[in-house]
Amino acid sequence: MLRAPLRRLWLTLHRWIGLTLGPLLALTALLGAVLVVALPLDRAAHSELFVAHSNSSAAPAPLEPLRQRLLAEFGPDTNLTLRPPRQPGDTLWVLVRGPWDGTLYLDPATGAEQGRRGTHEGAYNLLFELHSSLLLEDTGKGILAIAALAYLFLLVTGVVLWWPARWPPSLRIVLNRGLLRGLFDLHRTGGAVLGLLIAVSVFTGAYMAWRPLGGFISTALGQTPAKAPVVPKGTATGPRLPLDDLVARAQAVFPGQPIGYVQVPGRADRPLRVRFRLADDPHPNGIGSVWVHPVTGELLGVRRWQDMDTGNGAVAVIYPLHTGVLGGVVHQAVTALLGLTLAGLGLSGVWLWWRRRAVAAAARSQALSRGTAP
Repeated sequence: MLRAPLRRLWLTLHRWIGLTLGPLLALTALLGAVLVVALPLDRAAHSELFVAHSNSSAAPAPLEPLRQRLLAEFGPDTNLTLRPPRQPGDTLWVLVRGPWDGTLYLDPATGAEQGRRGTHEGAYNLLFELHSSLLLEDTGKGILAIAALAYLFLLVTGVVLWWPARWPPSLRIVLNRGLLRGLFDLHRTGGAVLGLLIAVSVFTGAYMAWRPLGGFISTALGQTPAKAPVVPKGTATGPRLPLDDLVARAQAVFPGQPIGYVQVPGRADRPLRVRFRLADDPHPNGIGSVWVHPVTGELLGVRRWQDMDTGNGAVAVIYPLHTGVLGGVVHQAVTALLGLTLAGLGLSGVWLWWRRRAVAAAARSQALSRGTAP
C-alpha cells in the first residue's frame, strides 16, 4: 500500500499527463480503430481505383515507357514507387513524390490511368495522415512518439495506483451507483487489465511513426544500424538503363519471388531499390531488398530482413503486429477493439476530472450558501 503523500504524487503525475496528452492519444487510437474498417470500405466505394479494367491474365505493360511518361508530367527529379498488383485483377499503384504528392492507379496490362488521389485527398487518406502524422509530416510523427512514451508512463502510474493491498485483486465494476462511479471503475479496471495489450499497439505505432527509434534500439544493443547502399561517386553519368532491365536484374537475385515495391529515385546518383515479399518475411509488403545501380545495372546490395540490425529489422514484425494483419481478421478485430478502449480511457479520464471538479465546486458553493444563510 502506498503512503498517502507518495500516492498523491503518483496520482498528480497520472492526472496531469493524462489531461495533457490523453485527448491526443484518444484521437489517434480512435482513428486507428476506424482505419481497420475504413480500408475495405474505401476499396468497395472506389472500385474504379483498385480493380483493373483489363483482363487479369493479360501480360503486364513494360515499365520504362510508363516511367518516361510520368517524369514528363511530374518532372525529372520526381521519386516514383511502383506497387505491382497483389491479387489478380488489382491495379498497379504508383506513389508519386515531387511537385505533386499522391497515388496513381493504373491498368497493369495497358498502363492506362484509372484515377488518382492526392496524399490528403479522400476520407481514407485524410484519416490515415491524421493517424500517422497529425497532418504535420515529420513533426507530427515526433509528437506522436512523445505521446506514446507518455502512455507508457501513464500505464506505470495507473498500475501503481490500481495495485491492490490484497490478492487476488477484485475486478468488479459497479454500474448501479451512478455514472461517475461506473466510469471510474471502467477506467481503472480497464486500464489495468488491458493496459499491456494497448501498450503493444501504442509502442508499435510510435516505432513506425518515428523511424530514428529503430536506430536508437540497435545502438543500445551495440549494433550498427543498417544503411542503404549508395551509388559510388563518379559512376552516375550517362543514360539510365530501362526500368524493366533494372527490375529483371533484381529479380535474378530472388527468382520467382513476388515484388512488393519498386522504388525509383528521381536522381541518378541514388540506387533503385526493389523490395521482395519473400516467403519467410512476415512483413506483408516485404522488406527483403535488392539495390541496383540505375546507370550500370550493377548490384549494389542485397539484404533479407533477418540480416538487418535488430532495431530496423524488427519492423518486419512490428508493422503487421500494429496493423493487425499478422493474425488475420481476428487480430484486426482485436486491434480495433484496443483502439476503441484506449480512446475510451483517454476521454473517460478527462470527463472524470472535469465532473469531479464540478461536483466539488457545487459542494463548496452549497456549503458557503448554508454558512451565510440568515
